Amino acid sequence: MLLFRMFRVKSGKSVQSVSIYLDGVHSLERVVRLFSMILLLPISVCVESDLKTLRKSANQNNIEAQYKLGKMYFEGCGVAQDDVEAAKWYRMAAEKGYAPAQNDLADLYVSGKGVLQNDKEAVKWYRLAAEQGVVSAQASLGAMSIFGKPEIRNQEEGLKWLRRAAEQGSAAAQNGIGAVYSNGIGVVRDKAKALEWFRKSAEQGHGPAQSNLGKMYAEEESALRDDAEAFKWFRKAAEQGIESAEFNLGLFYEQGRGTEKNVEEAARWYRRGAERGFAPGQVNLGALYTEGQGVEKNDAEAVRWFRKAAEQGFDDGQYELGLAYEEGRGVQRDRAEALKWLHRAASQGHSGAKMRLKALEAETQ
Repeated sequence: MLLFRMFRVKSGKSVQSVSIYLDGVHSLERVVRLFSMILLLPISVCVESDLKTLRKSANQNNIEAQYKLGKMYFEGCGVAQDDVEAAKWYRMAAEKGYAPAQNDLADLYVSGKGVLQNDKEAVKWYRLAAEQGVVSAQASLGAMSIFGKPEIRNQEEGLKWLRRAAEQGSAAAQNGIGAVYSNGIGVVRDKAKALEWFRKSAEQGHGPAQSNLGKMYAEEESALRDDAEAFKWFRKAAEQGIESAEFNLGLFYEQGRGTEKNVEEAARWYRRGAERGFAPGQVNLGALYTEGQGVEKNDAEAVRWFRKAAEQGFDDGQYELGLAYEEGRGVQRDRAEALKWLHRAASQGHSGAKMRLKALEAETQ
């Protein structure tokens, strides 16, 4: 999805700019997980069951029993959780053509749980389930074919399956179609169609789509801009734990966009994502500690958050940590460490880091 990032420059002022992130594209497992929050998920089998009778039936090649036993092992329901056993029983049912088992076996190949991670195997099993009408498999196959690794990418096929799932009411697939139109992936970019599909998904309660819809209303250059609408959808998504929406909601509170300015609330929403490892939230929370806004000023705490983001390779975190070492703010002044982190940020194209390195070089001449 799309989210805002805040860049703080050497002067201490802040400049807001927009960067584009398609939620889930950074890792294929996350893509499929996000796009597989579908309507037709199998009902949990975690109910009282006669395990002995179920196992006997499964060993007699009853495919529904095999699938149910696999699901029990996967969920740890009535048995010790065991992904390898889950994969074994899913496979038995899948090889006999049982579509739900084919779909769930594909999920395991995506995540590498109970089997060796293998995208091509995942695609194979998703396709078999999709052809039998499993909507979640259609959506996952579409997502992998559009956003997956080059060796499995097939945009034409991906659009076909994603659209088929979306037209059957799959909220995740509708969000995927919105992302396709928003970013012009295999189609002509069309913001109106993107908005239409994001809204269909968002109104079903799909968090990533709510976040994407908020972003479309938040774009400063767009004729659609409506900060109150953006705030509304960011909040809905943030309350479902969508990290980028938590960040954007925090930014709206900090800037007073679509709501009254409330830096304490901004800090609270930044912290939610930061504590789960969301690097942009870590940087902005650190900046609030540096400035003493919304939280008590604490340079050491600021550095702790900057370091967490920097060690994930996030350029803003590297930049802020470099400045902290340069100034001796929250850490002992250390020019070598400052240069190390500024160079890491600059190598990723961070303009503030490049400017600061030029200034430091000029000071030594």
